[in-house]
Amino acid sequence: MSDTVTLTIDGQEVTVPKGTNVLEAARKLKINISYFCYHPGLSVAASCRQCLVEIVGQPKLAPSCQVVATDGMKVLSQKSDKVKVARQQMLEFTLVNHPVDCPICDKAGECTLQKHYFDWDAQPSRSSNEKVHKPKRVDVGPQIMLDAERCILCSRCIRVCDEVAGQHQLDMTRRGDREVISTAPGQRLDNPYSLNTVDVCPVGALTAKDFRFTLRAWELMMTPSVCHGCSTGCNIEIHHQEGKIYRLAPRENHQVNKYWMCDEGRFTYKSVHAGRLAAPVVDGLPSTWERALSAAAEKLKSVLDKSRDALGVVLSPRHGNEDNFVLARMARDFLGLDRLYVVGKKPVRDREDKILRSADVNPNTKGALAAAGGPAAGLSVLEKDLADGSLRGLLVLGADAPLSDEVLEKVRALDALVVIAAHEQGLAPLAHVVLPAADWAEVHGTITNREGRVQRVRAAFPPAGQALPAWEIAARLGRKLGATLEFPSPRAVFLEMTSKVTAFAGAEWGKEAPLVQLRFAGTRG
Repeated sequence: MSDTVTLTIDGQEVTVPKGTNVLEAARKLKINISYFCYHPGLSVAASCRQCLVEIVGQPKLAPSCQVVATDGMKVLSQKSDKVKVARQQMLEFTLVNHPVDCPICDKAGECTLQKHYFDWDAQPSRSSNEKVHKPKRVDVGPQIMLDAERCILCSRCIRVCDEVAGQHQLDMTRRGDREVISTAPGQRLDNPYSLNTVDVCPVGALTAKDFRFTLRAWELMMTPSVCHGCSTGCNIEIHHQEGKIYRLAPRENHQVNKYWMCDEGRFTYKSVHAGRLAAPVVDGLPSTWERALSAAAEKLKSVLDKSRDALGVVLSPRHGNEDNFVLARMARDFLGLDRLYVVGKKPVRDREDKILRSADVNPNTKGALAAAGGPAAGLSVLEKDLADGSLRGLLVLGADAPLSDEVLEKVRALDALVVIAAHEQGLAPLAHVVLPAADWAEVHGTITNREGRVQRVRAAFPPAGQALPAWEIAARLGRKLGATLEFPSPRAVFLEMTSKVTAFAGAEWGKEAPLVQLRFAGTRG
């Protein structure tokens, strides 16, 4: 028995899996069926009636989002005058009480109602009656404002709360043309996934307080990337202008995050611009790259000359695979060092859920461990080695090193402390030499999520000030220490990494790799 069905839409034949609705079958043929309430990641409501189509042999038009495709079915969409009139009439009905405030609406330029109006109707209103007024500027939650006059009652936001967040926080009240979306009794729109309601809202009814009245949608550039808020690795879009991020939005990936992302992840863009290191620093003073690299090499050599076992290298699960690989390769293959550590932010247990949020708030823990090229110790071992005086020097990647106050005193007494970081925090203020690195939104490369998926990140804009990608800094510093590390591009680093590190074998630049399987014990402590 076949698992597929074949139907005809506007004279074109298409074969789809059983259970596919007519709307999705039409999308496979690139036939545009307009809709408001339908969303592929939510249950079907079939309430807007904007996606009506004609099914040959049936007396009434049917909502294509609800009708399941069957073998031999014949559907008319673009080629039916009855359907076109129905879509125009539904649009006119939707616009009867909708305020025409597009010039001040945040959704202008990406509004589904606006798009459908120009696609299917584009006629002036025939109604001269006063529009029904509803509550405006309603504070429904800590992140979101509601303009009930703009709401077209599609119920997408209700379904997001119920089906994605698992919390019934929105509801419909009243009837007829007085019906409105509001918070459920005793509730606020306050859950870890609340901003997905703004994404799915087809009009400007729900707006994010963080982005409200900031920029027009068409003024923003979009760069595909991966969220760095935790180890889940949600696929995202970076919306930016002139080197500044204004918002992050989820990007569809059915294997990772489907259509969603958590609110906390959306706000990780703020840290990209905060407390940036824009120039090299030597002994607390700005420096040139040449002087800083020479000073760093001199400090590290002074420790190496005494004992190679006294120098430790700290990799970062908050930096990409390429950054960690180049630094680890320099340490192991050229300097002969064994003391490698992978240290990032501590787990946050109370943020973990069964949806997307992970307790591991480092985006690349699995990738950093794999890129280390062998066993690497963790935070507790690093603290022990510092406390007992085993280490006299540290080369640190990243600004996150949650050391105790007692251990920080030992760090201050080190003979050499060189930090490669994007932000003036963590160990950077204590370092003899600080080398400014590009942050995640400024680099091309890859990270590996908790499942072992190697995912591509892309630079949205150039690094701040004189900052460079961390892999390039590591290669330059390595050459000062006598290592032959020559990489013309991040892709060249990636290709060498996939050839030398078994865990990354099969990974492709720009494509998801087979899941990374660590072939060694991982961290010790």
